[in-house]
Amino acid sequence: MPGTLRLRRNSNQHPEKRMIQPKNPKTISTLCGLAPARSIRGREEKIAVAEVGYPTLKALLAAVRDCRACEAHLPLGPRPVLCAGETARILIVGQAPGARVHTTGIPWDDPSGERLRAWMGVDKEIFYDESRIAIIPMGYCYPGRGTGGDLPPRRECAALWLDQLLTRLPRIELTLLIGQYAQRHFLGSRRKPSLGETAKAWRDYAPQYIPLPHPSPRNQPWIKLHPWFERRLVPVLRARIKALSTR
Repeated sequence: MPGTLRLRRNSNQHPEKRMIQPKNPKTISTLCGLAPARSIRGREEKIAVAEVGYPTLKALLAAVRDCRACEAHLPLGPRPVLCAGETARILIVGQAPGARVHTTGIPWDDPSGERLRAWMGVDKEIFYDESRIAIIPMGYCYPGRGTGGDLPPRRECAALWLDQLLTRLPRIELTLLIGQYAQRHFLGSRRKPSLGETAKAWRDYAPQYIPLPHPSPRNQPWIKLHPWFERRLVPVLRARIKALSTR
């Protein structure tokens, strides 16, 4: 039935450990503020498999927002952050929410988002209009900090939900692949050896994809090292965004 998950069992998994079905959310925010749900408990790391059959995108988003599949691994707890509308023509796929986005529940609500909107040439009104732009990162919850920045996105998100979400977004014409995790997933073997080479070869992936570096202020050295990015690719990006967001 819609809204349930079933666990893919491993041979070393204790037979008494089972998936707890997520509760139904009482409300669904239209601005990406997401509610918690029940969890999968146990010491082993597990990948669950979501049952197909959600009747609408709204129902699917409710299930995603109810997900706590990797609660035990999240230092601040689960709070999936994503938003999408069936009429969206643009999809933004980033890495995972940072600590500030975890607090506000609004995607790209930080300096990285300010720079991304500047690259795209849009204001917040357009950026957060889910009827025009869908925002689905590779990981939906804040993964915590590592030695060199935030940890990689949890892999459960894509395994559980990504294909189902993409199926419910039939009008997407342009996907922005921000950072190596998104580029690795969507481009596969077509990805170049480095992020810089992949971004520079953006014509190889157009018009479906535009690969971008992460707009974090920590990436300022990369921007300076690759001046072609803001001179050549950003204008193309803005033109594409304008054409798709104003139709």
